[in-house]
Amino acid sequence: MTSESTLAFIAATFSAALAVAAVLRNRRSRAAWWFALGMLGLSLDSVLTGICLPLADLEKLTNWQEWALILKAFLIAIWLAFAVTYSRGDAGESFRRWRILIAVVCLAPVAAILGFRGRLIEVSLRPNLIDLWISFLPAGKAVNVIILVGTVLVLMNLERTFRSAVGTMQWRIKFLVLGLAVIFGARIYTRSQALVFSGHNNSLTEVEAIGLLVGCLLLGVGYFRSGFREIDVYPSRAVLQTSITVSLVGGYLFVIGVLAQIVAHYGGATSFQLQAFLVLVAIALLAVLLLSQKIRQRIRRFVSRHFSRPQYDFRRVWTQFTQSTSSAIDDPTLCAASAELISETFNVLSVEVWLFDDEKSKLRLEASTSRARNAMSDDAIEFPAIDPGVAKIRKAFDLEKIRDDWGETLRQISETQFREGGNRVGVPLLAGDRYLGLIILADRVSGVPYTVEELELLECIGDQVSSSLLNLRLAKEIMLGKELEAFQTISAFFVHDLKNAASTLKLTLQNLPVHFDDPDFRQDTLRSIGATTNRINQIIERLGTLGSKLELRPSPVDLNLLVEQAIENVNGMPGIEFAKEFQPLPKLMADSEQLRSVVTNLLLNARDAVGERGRIEIRIGAQDGWAALSVSDDGCGMTPSFLRDSLFRPFKTTKKKGLGIGMFQSKMIIEAHHGSIRVKSDVGKGTTFQVLLPLTSGK
Repeated sequence: MTSESTLAFIAATFSAALAVAAVLRNRRSRAAWWFALGMLGLSLDSVLTGICLPLADLEKLTNWQEWALILKAFLIAIWLAFAVTYSRGDAGESFRRWRILIAVVCLAPVAAILGFRGRLIEVSLRPNLIDLWISFLPAGKAVNVIILVGTVLVLMNLERTFRSAVGTMQWRIKFLVLGLAVIFGARIYTRSQALVFSGHNNSLTEVEAIGLLVGCLLLGVGYFRSGFREIDVYPSRAVLQTSITVSLVGGYLFVIGVLAQIVAHYGGATSFQLQAFLVLVAIALLAVLLLSQKIRQRIRRFVSRHFSRPQYDFRRVWTQFTQSTSSAIDDPTLCAASAELISETFNVLSVEVWLFDDEKSKLRLEASTSRARNAMSDDAIEFPAIDPGVAKIRKAFDLEKIRDDWGETLRQISETQFREGGNRVGVPLLAGDRYLGLIILADRVSGVPYTVEELELLECIGDQVSSSLLNLRLAKEIMLGKELEAFQTISAFFVHDLKNAASTLKLTLQNLPVHFDDPDFRQDTLRSIGATTNRINQIIERLGTLGSKLELRPSPVDLNLLVEQAIENVNGMPGIEFAKEFQPLPKLMADSEQLRSVVTNLLLNARDAVGERGRIEIRIGAQDGWAALSVSDDGCGMTPSFLRDSLFRPFKTTKKKGLGIGMFQSKMIIEAHHGSIRVKSDVGKGTTFQVLLPLTSGK
């Protein structure tokens, strides 16, 4: 066994151990099982690498390398499933979005086994090379492309998760993401080399074993730091579009490619693996330093102390706050954006936003950078009422110095993650005299105390969050009021139509005992009852298909016949005289039921206006290309102020039992037909309504 093989077997052992540890720690997690399966696959792949490195038999080496290539393709599907489910609050939905691509990736190794076994790889010994050369045939190149693209997708999804986490949650997953980035970064290099040169020497696979060993060391650090605990984030799809993974992959390939040429020219192929190992370690250490909160804090502090005044650029902070909260439409979104901004601005790992529930007298955890969303449901702290101590505080305060009972309660619900995180700070959320909740900051990097300038900025942010929360709640109340008002208006429309139908039936029933012996009357009564019943059914049908816009069902309509039928339905009082003057008109393209509703409403209004005795005149004729229908009565009339301010407005009426909907609805129907309705009225003399409808459908 060579030293190279020993290194591969050591990496395989570490990988298998991490797989077992992950399952033992998180047995209920789907992502943990994907991780364990993936690490076992990497362990097996490293074992195959250890077997292949010392082999000199061309036939055996070809066979083992083909199985290694097929295994690498299977691993891409497993790790892609892990990447889209790990620490995702919407893990199920995320997996469903990627399931087709994962299935396609799974088909590649299956196709390689069934259709191209023995035609993927060819091993030869080139005269100018000490090591064996592994060439890829066309099918093998296709599998390599799938592996390379799939590896980039895995890293891009892990990046999405990492960039969506903030504060303590990002701290927990940092080393796991770094470890996997090193493992797959090494594989990106080897696969790209195989594609560029249509093959590689046998010793190049040692780079993957080196990458696995370095990655396992980082994963081990992550395990001892947080136990592979998952967080709960909802990455934006825009993060994938702005991913820096592709840039990092390109830069990595460029650096390693140049290094390969230098080593080949000066050091020879035998020293390349050591150089690659050193580069991988250097890149991993550089990533750890760049992602360290303490290092970033010290850099900002140095720049702030020597190059900039004041400590914060208020315009930049305010612009970031405005951009991050402008699209918030509910409390959780606003609070999450605010917590993330505060965490990044003040270098605080644990930021929690608690909102006060007026009805239940509880503080409810709405957003946090240190707790997963699925753990928030039980974090409800009861207060018998708004504690006077909380309500009186108007500025940011040091929570450690509060000795009242409510201070101890808040300290219990905001446990810190680090011993050296400094004092916890509370920021009250107040809008005028209304107490909305508070923000608690804990686990500041290095426990740096807050300056006066920082406390003032926190208070400003707290005031802005309070104002935004209050605006969201007021907007919700207004929206609910408008929805209720719209529902009442729509309901009133149909109640009004049903009331008109009921009035027609009432008149029929009143006259039925008097004229029951008249066969013609009975026949007309049955026809009237049938027509009214059909109208009620149509009203109910319209109610079932009601949309936000009035829908018309136009058909050819004889206006004279429609008005005649409407008069018959409402004419039942002997003291009222109906005078008709109809002129022949071409048929109109209109919704007969909607138009009949308008005519019926005008006739009933006229009948109500004249009382028990009076005269109603109905005229139909043509007027400058319009069909003109006028309904006149000699009733009580309407005042000019009512005509101007109330006639066509809903819920405005002169009737004691009216709804004030009829004329409003009639105006909507006529205007939907591209017509108009006019009115003239004199108090004590009567009223005339004139309806104008286009004689052609195109008008």
